[in-house]
Amino acid sequence: MIDFTFTEEQEMFRKAAREIAETKIAPKIAEMEETGEVSEDVVKALAEGEMMAITIPEEYGGLGLGYTARMIAVEEISRVSVAAGMMLQVFALGIEPIVKFGTEDLKKKYLPGLASGKRLATTAVTEATGGSDPTGIRSSYKKDGDDFILNGRKCFITNSHIADRITVLAKDEENPKAFCAFVLDKDMAGWKATHKEHKVGMRGCNTGELAFENCRIPATQLLGEEGKGLRVTMAAIGDVGRGGMVGVALGLQAACLEESIKFANERILYGKPIAALQTIQNKLADMKIDLEAGSLLAYRAAAMQDEGQRSSNEFAVAKYYTTEACQRAAKMAVDIHGGYGCMEEYAVSRYLRDSYVVGPSAGTSDIMKVIVGRWVLS
Repeated sequence: MIDFTFTEEQEMFRKAAREIAETKIAPKIAEMEETGEVSEDVVKALAEGEMMAITIPEEYGGLGLGYTARMIAVEEISRVSVAAGMMLQVFALGIEPIVKFGTEDLKKKYLPGLASGKRLATTAVTEATGGSDPTGIRSSYKKDGDDFILNGRKCFITNSHIADRITVLAKDEENPKAFCAFVLDKDMAGWKATHKEHKVGMRGCNTGELAFENCRIPATQLLGEEGKGLRVTMAAIGDVGRGGMVGVALGLQAACLEESIKFANERILYGKPIAALQTIQNKLADMKIDLEAGSLLAYRAAAMQDEGQRSSNEFAVAKYYTTEACQRAAKMAVDIHGGYGCMEEYAVSRYLRDSYVVGPSAGTSDIMKVIVGRWVLS
């Protein structure tokens, strides 16, 4: 018999994450929506709740709870704030290369501060010439003694202006088939965060550009083997980045369903709640079916990951399904709310905007289909 229940520890963790979301994050949503900035209070709440420490091993100050717990946390946070959920999921993406490919010295140097939430992380791969196809990036490095000299620009980087530790992918200036992944400190000379993006949704989540100009990186900051950095970053994106976006999408779906049920029971039309109308019930049923199916796909992949199995293909399936489903759910939620769904004081208008940012993050739906298609043919 397959057991689909969470452990007692995981259920306790879900309750803790939900409490943080509802008591600490929810009161900051209006401010984040208005300013478009990350709330320091939200980051502090996540840090104090040990949400940053989930996948970091205990010997480095983390909780070592694994990827199912991380999925739970991201889902619960995103149920209240997709922006906060996105920030948290990309933080985990930023630390994964250090956990999996960092030397012991790098782990001891960086992971305790990241586990405490006193330091934030991200990963910088995407460029104007290389996103879905990372081999198309132009950021390059060259060797200079024991150091690497990095030049280039990165775009659409989540946590770009708030991260203290950044994993960067670049290609060899002389060999375009060789890549290196480095971990950079915020205080290293030669790089800076430049332009901030103003997104249609996720307004409380920082996204922007990074510029590197003759940035000198000691060889000790290399992640994995020289020339094989593509494996470092793509392994993190395939399992952790896409897995995190699945959690974000699930949280958004749950929020859409909950708000729609509440409104449908309160809105009176033709002398009775609109929840009594079959057309409304059909929409709620579609949202619930999508959420249940997406949850099974998501937590199956996370369980495989916790067991040490390769799960990138399963996450591609889950990522496609849940991010498409969250857009359907947001559209139906707005439809159920009618004219009220177009008013900013109703959360569903934010959900609709957020849903369109969830889609392309960590790989578009079209790219997920390419991955699944190759998996099928293999």
